[in-house]
Amino acid sequence: MLVDPAVVERVLGSALSRGGDFAEVFVEDRRAIGASLDDGRVEELSSGRDRGAGVRVVVGETTGYAHTADLSESGLLLAAEAAAAVARQEGGTRTVALSPSEPTRPYDVTIFPEDVEKARKIELLARADDAARSAGSAITQVSAGYGDSRRRILVANSDGVLVSDDQVRSRFSVSCVAMGDTGMQTGFESAAFTVGFELFDTVDVEEIAAAAARRALSKLSARPAPSGEVPIVLASGSGGILFHEACGHGLEADHIAKDASVYVGQVGSQVASPLVTLVDDGTIAREWGTFAVDDEGRPAQRNVLIEDGILTDYMIASDTRFKAATSGAGTVDRSVTTSGPLAPERGWITCSARKLFPVPVSPSTSRGSGDRTSVSIWRLSSVMAGARPQKIGPS
Repeated sequence: MLVDPAVVERVLGSALSRGGDFAEVFVEDRRAIGASLDDGRVEELSSGRDRGAGVRVVVGETTGYAHTADLSESGLLLAAEAAAAVARQEGGTRTVALSPSEPTRPYDVTIFPEDVEKARKIELLARADDAARSAGSAITQVSAGYGDSRRRILVANSDGVLVSDDQVRSRFSVSCVAMGDTGMQTGFESAAFTVGFELFDTVDVEEIAAAAARRALSKLSARPAPSGEVPIVLASGSGGILFHEACGHGLEADHIAKDASVYVGQVGSQVASPLVTLVDDGTIAREWGTFAVDDEGRPAQRNVLIEDGILTDYMIASDTRFKAATSGAGTVDRSVTTSGPLAPERGWITCSARKLFPVPVSPSTSRGSGDRTSVSIWRLSSVMAGARPQKIGPS
């Protein structure tokens, strides 16, 4: 483990010494590497490491949080004392007995990326560049990117929870630009999974590059999408980023508690078309959003947030769980950084829209009626700033 359990027990006891209702220690050690190639040249090769711990103490509706990069017992005790300062009375010595548990791993990594030479990773980028350019002379620009990360966490709290997780992720992407008589078009393809370097035993970087080039070339001859208000049909596997931005943040329970979401008081109400079911699922082996436990130590699980258009649940962290008297649902994600957590008094929660379940759509529904034409979206590029259609056309 990142920190000896006996040390963690003493830190939790110190955190509760002033009478807190709940205390938690979160430890994170994250390594990452990224490389990019543009027009045949390696433009970037970077690596980094974030390591630290956060201590949280809850007293009623008040939360104290302190973080440190010092994982020694003395460093953790100082953070615990700072977080405990939010308590209003002396609580005396508190003893916390931890019960270590081993979570079920959704996937066993066979090749840890940090054990692979950087030259092999750069070679993947060069192979993708060659494959994309071989698709035709209209391909004028190729960019390829590689990234991997390993994130180890430890979560312990005054309820006796002591659990750890080891999350390894690898990704590869190719973007192409094609020029023709109709102008410039782009194509994009990627592969990203919660696996190690063994990803490239099953994923062919040449095929990824060929798919990106093919999309860019096919769009050169594509007719313009219809204008005006038309039905949109999302292919299975696409559109998660749309739900993430449209629904995910509004379903975070801290926004609900602050009355800062359109979904306040809407549980049990219809908030979407009956065709929409939104599931936050961290248990799908190998998928990007997979994990064994969330960042409050609860096992990952399948959480139905919207079912057949009806809002069924929110995404809840422990502090909002206390207020709402609910059990929480394995949805919490957060980070320990030198500037503190992303949200001042809690870890941050996000809906990854990890899986959108397809529903049957009749021809009359998908094509509309009369002269109306629908647009089918088969591929979306997930970008934090928004979603860009990669291939669109009349259905």
